[in-house]
Amino acid sequence: MGGWPPSAVWLALIMRTGSGSPSVDWSQTVNGRLGKRLAGKVLVLAGSECMDCTFCHLIRDDAARWVARGPVASAFAPQNPLAPGHTLVIPTAHWADVFEVPPGDLAHTMALVQQVAAAMRTALKAGGVNVLNASGPGSEQSVPHLHFHVVPRWLDDAFSTWPTKRSRHQIADDPVTQLADAMPATHAR
Repeated sequence: MGGWPPSAVWLALIMRTGSGSPSVDWSQTVNGRLGKRLAGKVLVLAGSECMDCTFCHLIRDDAARWVARGPVASAFAPQNPLAPGHTLVIPTAHWADVFEVPPGDLAHTMALVQQVAAAMRTALKAGGVNVLNASGPGSEQSVPHLHFHVVPRWLDDAFSTWPTKRSRHQIADDPVTQLADAMPATHAR
């Protein structure tokens, strides 16, 4: 599949033409999202609805208790809240994790996280919030749709979301230097 966008998530089986190479027409759109016409099927790129995604089903079926709904980011109450007012904030389009989401959609999603946090402070009289995210394999991500838990906190809530143990994973060289060296030039030290 060389030459195809690496972030593409295909929602249908890729079918090949008789020549062994896909016949691609990028002019197709589905629900306003760019797609490919491949062997007569329109395949939708990441950033649209994923057929098997729990959160995409909630959006499509309007089946959540919505705190906010927008074209780029939405917020809703989880089924089993950690605290009164616990809210999940998601990009409205399907993006699996923080590694896949475009910067603009991430910025809109984080702006909604901030707005939800402010509402928790004013409406629920929360003293603070925890913002939690797990992205990618090994992170304990429960639903493969980028989401941020915004959990209101009070001084007397007798509850902790902070890890109680440290990772056993070891890295041979200095991880801070490795991270700094991997950053784009626009964020140089």
